[in-house]
Amino acid sequence: MTDQNLAAIELGLDTFGDVTRDSAGELLSDAQTIRNVVDQAVLADEVGVAFFGVGEHHRPEFAISSPEIVLAAAAARTKNIHLGTAVTVLSSDDPVRLFERFATLDAISNGRAEVILGRGSFIESFPLFGYELSDYEVLFEEKLDLFTQLLTEKPVTWQGTTRASLTDADVFPKTEGGLKAWIGVGGSPESVVRTARHGLGLMLAIIGGPSARFRPFVDLYHRSLAEFGRDTLPVGVHSPGHVAATDQQAWDEAYEGFQAMHNTIGRERGWPPYSRMRFQHDVGPEGSTYVGSPETVARKIVDTVRTLGASRFDMKFATGTLSHEKMMTSIELYGTKVIPLVRDMLS
Repeated sequence: MTDQNLAAIELGLDTFGDVTRDSAGELLSDAQTIRNVVDQAVLADEVGVAFFGVGEHHRPEFAISSPEIVLAAAAARTKNIHLGTAVTVLSSDDPVRLFERFATLDAISNGRAEVILGRGSFIESFPLFGYELSDYEVLFEEKLDLFTQLLTEKPVTWQGTTRASLTDADVFPKTEGGLKAWIGVGGSPESVVRTARHGLGLMLAIIGGPSARFRPFVDLYHRSLAEFGRDTLPVGVHSPGHVAATDQQAWDEAYEGFQAMHNTIGRERGWPPYSRMRFQHDVGPEGSTYVGSPETVARKIVDTVRTLGASRFDMKFATGTLSHEKMMTSIELYGTKVIPLVRDMLS
Protein backbone atom coordinates (compact mmCIF):
# COMPACT_ATOMS: atom_id res chain seq x y z
CA MET A 1 0.00 0.00 0.00
CA THR A 2 1.44 3.39 -1.00
CA ASP A 3 1.75 6.42 1.25
CA GLN A 4 -0.89 8.09 -0.92
CA ASN A 5 -3.36 5.37 0.02
CA LEU A 6 -2.20 5.34 3.65
CA ALA A 7 -2.90 9.08 3.91
CA ALA A 8 -6.60 8.15 3.99
CA ILE A 9 -6.06 6.08 7.16
CA GLU A 10 -8.77 6.17 9.81
CA LEU A 11 -7.47 7.13 13.23
CA GLY A 12 -9.57 6.04 16.18
CA LEU A 13 -9.60 5.69 19.96
CA ASP A 14 -10.53 2.78 22.22
CA THR A 15 -11.38 2.48 25.90
CA PHE A 16 -12.39 -0.35 28.21
CA GLY A 17 -14.03 2.09 30.60
CA ASP A 18 -11.19 1.77 33.09
CA VAL A 19 -12.30 2.87 36.57
CA THR A 20 -10.17 5.92 37.36
CA ARG A 21 -9.38 8.15 40.33
CA ASP A 22 -10.51 11.69 41.13
CA SER A 23 -8.27 14.60 42.17
CA ALA A 24 -8.28 13.32 45.77
CA GLY A 25 -7.08 9.89 44.70
CA GLU A 26 -10.41 8.17 45.31
CA LEU A 27 -11.76 5.65 42.81
CA LEU A 28 -14.71 6.94 40.82
CA SER A 29 -17.98 5.05 40.82
CA ASP A 30 -18.77 2.83 37.87
CA ALA A 31 -21.65 5.17 37.05
CA GLN A 32 -19.42 8.26 36.90
CA THR A 33 -16.86 6.37 34.85
CA ILE A 34 -19.52 5.49 32.27
CA ARG A 35 -20.73 9.10 32.10
CA ASN A 36 -17.13 10.17 31.58
CA VAL A 37 -16.74 7.70 28.71
CA VAL A 38 -19.70 9.29 26.93
CA ASP A 39 -18.11 12.72 27.39
CA GLN A 40 -14.85 11.32 25.99
CA ALA A 41 -16.68 10.09 22.89
CA VAL A 42 -18.27 13.52 22.41
CA LEU A 43 -14.87 15.24 22.58
CA ALA A 44 -13.37 12.68 20.19
CA ASP A 45 -16.11 13.54 17.69
CA GLU A 46 -15.51 17.26 18.10
CA VAL A 47 -11.76 16.99 17.38
CA GLY A 48 -12.15 14.82 14.29
CA VAL A 49 -11.39 11.28 15.49
CA ALA A 50 -12.79 8.69 13.05
CA PHE A 51 -13.80 5.92 15.46
CA PHE A 52 -14.55 5.43 19.15
CA GLY A 53 -14.42 1.87 20.45
CA VAL A 54 -15.67 0.58 23.79
CA GLY A 55 -14.62 -2.79 25.20
CA GLU A 56 -16.84 -5.31 27.00
CA HIS A 57 -15.68 -6.63 30.36
CA HIS A 58 -17.21 -8.18 33.46
CA ARG A 59 -14.64 -7.43 36.17
CA PRO A 60 -14.07 -4.65 38.73
CA GLU A 61 -11.33 -2.71 36.89
CA PHE A 62 -13.68 -1.85 34.01
CA ALA A 63 -17.09 -0.20 34.26
CA ILE A 64 -18.56 -1.17 30.88
CA SER A 65 -20.33 -4.50 30.52
CA SER A 66 -22.99 -3.33 28.02
CA PRO A 67 -21.11 -1.43 25.32
CA GLU A 68 -24.08 -0.89 23.02
CA ILE A 69 -25.94 1.15 25.64
CA VAL A 70 -22.94 3.41 26.22
CA LEU A 71 -22.47 3.77 22.46
CA ALA A 72 -26.14 4.60 21.96
CA ALA A 73 -25.80 7.41 24.52
CA ALA A 74 -22.72 8.64 22.61
CA ALA A 75 -24.56 8.34 19.29
CA ALA A 76 -27.25 10.74 20.49
CA ARG A 77 -24.61 13.40 21.27
CA THR A 78 -22.26 12.99 18.28
CA LYS A 79 -22.49 13.61 14.55
CA ASN A 80 -19.65 12.06 12.56
CA ILE A 81 -17.59 9.61 14.60
CA HIS A 82 -18.11 5.89 14.04
CA LEU A 83 -18.99 3.95 17.19
CA GLY A 84 -18.22 0.34 17.96
CA THR A 85 -16.79 -2.24 20.31
CA ALA A 86 -13.23 -3.21 21.18
CA VAL A 87 -14.21 -6.02 21.49
CA THR A 88 -17.61 -7.69 21.85
CA VAL A 89 -17.14 -11.10 23.47
CA LEU A 90 -19.10 -13.11 20.91
CA SER A 91 -18.43 -16.47 22.58
CA SER A 92 -20.63 -15.66 25.59
CA ASP A 93 -23.29 -13.69 23.71
CA ASP A 94 -26.12 -14.69 21.39
CA PRO A 95 -25.44 -13.80 17.74
CA VAL A 96 -29.07 -12.97 16.98
CA ARG A 97 -29.49 -10.62 19.92
CA LEU A 98 -26.07 -9.14 19.21
CA PHE A 99 -26.98 -8.34 15.63
CA GLU A 100 -30.30 -6.84 16.70
CA ARG A 101 -28.59 -4.57 19.23
CA PHE A 102 -26.02 -3.32 16.74
CA ALA A 103 -28.60 -2.85 14.01
CA THR A 104 -30.49 -0.69 16.52
CA LEU A 105 -27.32 1.27 17.32
CA ASP A 106 -26.76 1.71 13.58
CA ALA A 107 -30.23 3.27 13.27
CA ILE A 108 -29.72 5.63 16.22
CA SER A 109 -26.33 6.74 14.87
CA ASN A 110 -27.39 7.13 11.23
CA GLY A 111 -25.19 4.30 10.00
CA ARG A 112 -22.13 4.90 12.20
CA ALA A 113 -22.13 1.57 14.06
CA GLU A 114 -19.36 -1.03 13.81
CA VAL A 115 -18.72 -4.23 15.69
CA ILE A 116 -15.35 -5.81 16.46
CA LEU A 117 -15.89 -9.42 17.45
CA GLY A 118 -13.52 -11.39 19.65
CA ARG A 119 -13.11 -14.13 22.18
CA GLY A 120 -11.92 -11.61 24.75
CA SER A 121 -8.74 -11.62 26.80
CA PHE A 122 -10.61 -12.42 30.04
CA ILE A 123 -12.89 -15.35 30.88
CA GLU A 124 -15.32 -13.92 33.48
CA SER A 125 -18.22 -13.84 31.02
CA PHE A 126 -18.18 -17.62 30.50
CA PRO A 127 -19.31 -18.75 33.98
CA LEU A 128 -21.38 -15.57 34.36
CA PHE A 129 -23.58 -16.52 31.40
CA GLY A 130 -23.44 -20.28 31.86
CA TYR A 131 -20.82 -21.35 29.31
CA GLU A 132 -18.07 -23.94 29.74
CA LEU A 133 -14.47 -22.93 29.06
CA SER A 134 -13.97 -26.37 27.55
CA ASP A 135 -16.23 -25.14 24.70
CA TYR A 136 -14.03 -22.06 24.12
CA GLU A 137 -13.23 -22.83 20.46
CA VAL A 138 -16.55 -24.26 19.33
CA LEU A 139 -18.51 -21.39 20.91
CA PHE A 140 -16.62 -18.78 18.93
CA GLU A 141 -16.54 -20.72 15.66
CA GLU A 142 -20.24 -21.57 15.63
CA LYS A 143 -21.43 -18.17 16.78
CA LEU A 144 -19.17 -16.41 14.30
CA ASP A 145 -20.58 -18.55 11.50
CA LEU A 146 -24.13 -17.58 12.47
CA PHE A 147 -23.30 -13.90 12.93
CA THR A 148 -21.69 -13.61 9.51
CA GLN A 149 -24.81 -15.13 7.97
CA LEU A 150 -26.95 -12.59 9.84
CA LEU A 151 -24.85 -9.78 8.34
CA THR A 152 -26.43 -10.56 4.96
CA GLU A 153 -29.76 -9.42 6.49
CA LYS A 154 -31.57 -12.21 4.68
CA PRO A 155 -33.49 -15.15 6.20
CA VAL A 156 -31.04 -17.59 7.81
CA THR A 157 -31.13 -21.34 8.20
CA TRP A 158 -28.48 -22.53 10.65
CA GLN A 159 -27.73 -25.52 12.85
CA GLY A 160 -25.09 -26.01 15.54
CA THR A 161 -24.44 -27.27 19.05
CA THR A 162 -24.25 -24.00 21.01
CA ARG A 163 -27.76 -22.58 20.55
CA ALA A 164 -31.15 -23.44 19.07
CA SER A 165 -31.27 -24.06 15.32
CA LEU A 166 -32.85 -21.57 12.94
CA THR A 167 -34.98 -22.27 9.88
CA ASP A 168 -35.55 -19.44 7.42
CA ALA A 169 -35.37 -16.99 10.34
CA ASP A 170 -35.53 -13.27 9.62
CA VAL A 171 -34.02 -10.81 12.07
CA PHE A 172 -34.98 -7.17 12.70
CA PRO A 173 -34.37 -4.27 12.50
CA LYS A 174 -32.74 -4.06 9.11
CA THR A 175 -29.93 -1.56 8.62
CA GLU A 176 -29.94 1.06 5.89
CA GLY A 177 -26.45 0.33 4.60
CA GLY A 178 -25.18 -2.86 6.25
CA LEU A 179 -23.16 -3.32 9.42
CA LYS A 180 -19.36 -3.09 9.30
CA ALA A 181 -17.74 -5.95 11.20
CA TRP A 182 -14.19 -6.92 12.16
CA ILE A 183 -12.55 -9.71 14.13
CA GLY A 184 -10.06 -8.80 16.84
CA VAL A 185 -7.00 -11.06 16.63
CA GLY A 186 -4.12 -11.30 19.08
CA GLY A 187 -1.64 -13.05 16.81
CA SER A 188 -2.84 -16.61 16.11
CA PRO A 189 -2.41 -17.74 12.48
CA GLU A 190 -5.58 -19.82 12.78
CA SER A 191 -7.53 -16.73 13.83
CA VAL A 192 -6.16 -14.77 10.87
CA VAL A 193 -7.24 -17.45 8.40
CA ARG A 194 -10.66 -17.70 10.05
CA THR A 195 -11.11 -13.94 9.70
CA ALA A 196 -10.36 -14.14 5.98
CA ARG A 197 -12.64 -17.16 5.53
CA HIS A 198 -15.58 -15.28 7.00
CA GLY A 199 -14.81 -12.15 4.97
CA LEU A 200 -14.40 -9.72 7.87
CA GLY A 201 -11.86 -6.98 8.56
CA LEU A 202 -8.75 -7.92 10.56
CA MET A 203 -8.13 -5.90 13.74
CA LEU A 204 -4.73 -6.77 15.23
CA ALA A 205 -4.45 -6.25 18.98
CA ILE A 206 -0.75 -5.39 19.30
CA ILE A 207 0.04 -5.03 23.00
CA GLY A 208 3.60 -6.35 23.05
CA GLY A 209 6.67 -6.14 20.84
CA PRO A 210 7.39 -4.25 17.62
CA SER A 211 4.68 -3.93 14.98
CA ALA A 212 6.96 -5.56 12.37
CA ARG A 213 6.46 -8.85 14.21
CA PHE A 214 2.86 -8.85 12.95
CA ARG A 215 3.67 -8.36 9.25
CA PRO A 216 3.55 -12.13 8.56
CA PHE A 217 -0.03 -12.19 9.88
CA VAL A 218 -1.02 -9.38 7.51
CA ASP A 219 0.57 -11.24 4.59
CA LEU A 220 -1.22 -14.45 5.64
CA TYR A 221 -4.52 -12.55 5.79
CA HIS A 222 -4.14 -11.18 2.26
CA ARG A 223 -3.10 -14.59 0.89
CA SER A 224 -6.03 -16.23 2.61
CA LEU A 225 -8.48 -13.67 1.24
CA ALA A 226 -7.22 -14.42 -2.26
CA GLU A 227 -7.47 -18.19 -1.72
CA PHE A 228 -11.06 -17.82 -0.50
CA GLY A 229 -11.87 -15.65 -3.53
CA ARG A 230 -12.60 -12.56 -1.46
CA ASP A 231 -11.90 -8.92 -2.22
CA THR A 232 -9.30 -6.93 -0.29
CA LEU A 233 -10.50 -6.08 3.22
CA PRO A 234 -9.14 -3.61 5.81
CA VAL A 235 -6.43 -4.26 8.36
CA GLY A 236 -6.52 -2.29 11.61
CA VAL A 237 -4.30 -2.02 14.68
CA HIS A 238 -5.30 -1.59 18.33
CA SER A 239 -2.53 -0.56 20.76
CA PRO A 240 -2.33 1.35 24.07
CA GLY A 241 -1.10 4.93 24.34
CA HIS A 242 -1.32 8.38 25.87
CA VAL A 243 -0.55 11.86 24.55
CA ALA A 244 0.67 14.90 26.50
CA ALA A 245 2.56 18.09 25.63
CA THR A 246 6.00 16.47 25.99
CA ASP A 247 7.40 12.96 26.07
CA GLN A 248 8.42 13.27 29.72
CA GLN A 249 5.02 14.55 30.79
CA ALA A 250 3.23 11.76 28.91
CA TRP A 251 5.52 9.11 30.43
CA ASP A 252 5.10 10.45 33.96
CA GLU A 253 1.31 10.69 33.63
CA ALA A 254 0.83 7.27 32.06
CA TYR A 255 3.24 5.08 34.03
CA GLU A 256 1.20 4.70 37.22
CA GLY A 257 -1.88 3.54 35.35
CA PHE A 258 0.08 1.12 33.18
CA GLN A 259 1.82 -0.27 36.26
CA ALA A 260 -1.44 -0.69 38.18
CA MET A 261 -3.21 -2.48 35.32
CA HIS A 262 -0.27 -4.73 34.46
CA ASN A 263 0.26 -5.76 38.08
CA THR A 264 -3.44 -6.44 38.68
CA ILE A 265 -3.66 -8.75 35.68
CA GLY A 266 -0.17 -10.08 36.31
CA ARG A 267 -1.10 -11.37 39.75
CA GLU A 268 -3.73 -13.55 38.07
CA ARG A 269 -1.50 -14.73 35.23
CA GLY A 270 1.87 -15.07 36.94
CA TRP A 271 3.60 -12.09 35.31
CA PRO A 272 6.58 -10.40 37.01
CA PRO A 273 5.95 -6.95 38.54
CA TYR A 274 5.91 -4.09 36.06
CA SER A 275 8.84 -1.67 36.23
CA ARG A 276 9.69 1.77 34.92
CA MET A 277 12.46 0.18 32.87
CA ARG A 278 9.93 -2.14 31.20
CA PHE A 279 7.62 0.82 30.60
CA GLN A 280 10.38 2.87 28.93
CA HIS A 281 11.13 -0.08 26.64
CA ASP A 282 7.46 -0.41 25.73
CA VAL A 283 7.18 3.27 24.76
CA GLY A 284 10.39 3.09 22.73
CA PRO A 285 10.83 2.10 19.06
CA GLU A 286 10.69 -1.64 19.82
CA GLY A 287 7.60 -1.46 22.02
CA SER A 288 3.89 -1.44 21.26
CA THR A 289 2.91 1.47 23.51
CA TYR A 290 2.26 4.90 21.95
CA VAL A 291 3.02 7.28 24.81
CA GLY A 292 4.63 10.66 24.24
CA SER A 293 4.27 14.07 22.68
CA PRO A 294 2.07 14.47 19.58
CA GLU A 295 5.15 14.31 17.37
CA THR A 296 6.48 11.13 19.02
CA VAL A 297 3.12 9.35 18.89
CA ALA A 298 2.50 10.44 15.28
CA ARG A 299 5.89 9.15 14.11
CA LYS A 300 5.31 5.80 15.79
CA ILE A 301 1.82 5.46 14.26
CA VAL A 302 3.21 6.27 10.82
CA ASP A 303 5.90 3.63 11.21
CA THR A 304 3.29 1.05 12.21
CA VAL A 305 0.82 1.74 9.42
CA ARG A 306 3.60 1.76 6.83
CA THR A 307 5.03 -1.50 8.16
CA LEU A 308 1.67 -3.27 8.20
CA GLY A 309 -0.19 -1.47 5.40
CA ALA A 310 -2.96 -0.77 7.91
CA SER A 311 -5.96 1.36 7.00
CA ARG A 312 -6.96 2.01 10.59
CA PHE A 313 -5.13 2.67 13.85
CA ASP A 314 -7.01 2.76 17.17
CA MET A 315 -5.15 3.97 20.25
CA LYS A 316 -6.44 2.66 23.58
CA PHE A 317 -6.23 5.94 25.45
CA ALA A 318 -7.44 4.69 28.84
CA THR A 319 -5.18 2.43 30.88
CA GLY A 320 -5.55 1.82 34.59
CA THR A 321 -6.26 4.73 36.90
CA LEU A 322 -5.23 7.61 34.61
CA SER A 323 -7.60 10.49 35.43
CA HIS A 324 -10.52 11.57 33.25
CA GLU A 325 -9.02 15.05 32.91
CA LYS A 326 -5.72 13.71 31.57
CA MET A 327 -7.57 11.41 29.20
CA MET A 328 -9.58 14.36 27.88
CA THR A 329 -6.34 16.26 27.22
CA SER A 330 -4.93 13.18 25.48
CA ILE A 331 -8.02 12.94 23.26
CA GLU A 332 -7.81 16.62 22.35
CA LEU A 333 -4.12 16.36 21.44
CA TYR A 334 -4.74 13.15 19.49
CA GLY A 335 -7.42 14.82 17.39
CA THR A 336 -5.93 18.28 16.93
CA LYS A 337 -2.21 17.42 16.75
CA VAL A 338 -1.51 13.72 16.19
CA ILE A 339 -4.02 13.09 13.39
CA PRO A 340 -2.90 16.08 11.25
CA LEU A 341 0.75 15.14 11.80
CA VAL A 342 0.14 11.54 10.72
CA ARG A 343 -1.64 12.68 7.55
CA ASP A 344 1.14 15.16 6.74
CA MET A 345 3.84 12.52 7.23
CA LEU A 346 2.02 10.05 5.02
CA SER A 347 1.20 12.51 2.24
